Amino acid sequence: MPEQCDPRPYDALLLLSFGGPEGPDDVVPFLENVTRGRGIPRERLKEVGQHYFLFGGVSPINAQNRELLDALRTDFAENGLDLPVYWGNRNWAPYLTDALRTMVHDGHRRIAVLATSAYASYSGCRQYRENLADALAALRAEGLELPQVDKLRHYFNHPGFLRPMTDGVLASLAELPEEVREGAHLAFTTHSIPTAAADSSGTPADHTRGGEGGAYVAQHLDAARVIVDAVRAETGVEHPWRLVYQSRSGAPHIPWLEPDICDHLEEAHAAGVPAVVMAPIGFVSDHMEVRYDLDTEATAKAAELGLPVARSATVGADPRFAAAVRDLLLERAAAERGGTPERCALGALGAGHDLCPVGCCPARTPRPAAAGADWRGPVAKAPA
Repeated sequence: MPEQCDPRPYDALLLLSFGGPEGPDDVVPFLENVTRGRGIPRERLKEVGQHYFLFGGVSPINAQNRELLDALRTDFAENGLDLPVYWGNRNWAPYLTDALRTMVHDGHRRIAVLATSAYASYSGCRQYRENLADALAALRAEGLELPQVDKLRHYFNHPGFLRPMTDGVLASLAELPEEVREGAHLAFTTHSIPTAAADSSGTPADHTRGGEGGAYVAQHLDAARVIVDAVRAETGVEHPWRLVYQSRSGAPHIPWLEPDICDHLEEAHAAGVPAVVMAPIGFVSDHMEVRYDLDTEATAKAAELGLPVARSATVGADPRFAAAVRDLLLERAAAERGGTPERCALGALGAGHDLCPVGCCPARTPRPAAAGADWRGPVAKAPA
């Protein structure tokens, strides 16, 4: 088998995502899954679910994952990579445990996992690893032979992730009226998280205090700078920019990362900024938090202000992103076989770790998390 398309020791890839409701009757049960253990009343969940009901109770995320699944399978086939691709979600069908059970029944014992979250944080990395540990525990209770699962590294700075989003920013700039285009500011958006969670994100060496944001903020800033530099190289214009946040959902007394995108638009308008491009670099696809928080809420705020805005695309099922996943898989496979593969990364931070170290993106309450240095689950031997 040619080295460049050799997936060994892996015998399957699992696309692991968040999941979302696919009809009005799914909304509250889905939100109950998301918030399980937090004691949130059902009536409050119905209020939160209004965002979904505005879109017929259907989140776009599952359809987008199906498109990405097709793109991955197409890319693998066209590049001679003979590896099946499965899909499982944390919070809605197809559920992660069901997907892993199917993979085990299909004979797979060494599984690479791609999570649809590009950055380091508890909710964007370790929680996925905890979900994997929970799923493996469920399969163990059923008496099944457990596979080894390895989560692929963070890809926030992989060219196949950043270049499609750079093109999205360029396209959004072109959509703006010519008279405001050159003076437009760029607002790079991502999901707000508690400042305490941000400060403890990444490896222990990345952890910070005093609101610096740990690896979560540093990685987003690094990605934004790459895009800004690429836009300048393409257009000759240095657009002012800022990292801003959206989708806050926590209690008011707990500090979360700021500023919120709507607050930022108000500040930009007050400062005389002629236009803003909103670039959701924190998201892999145009799911509900993009469609509602940016396309609906933030766009309405901009219209209220009389501020021209455009929203750039996420990577979604872009063929370059599918190729990046293939690259990440083959890179990790080569490393598992003892090689030293080239690791593609743009920006100043370099390629991230393959194996999450102890203390990486810690949970408030310690729980087992698979695919990390602190995991003591089953380990499969790599084929010779």
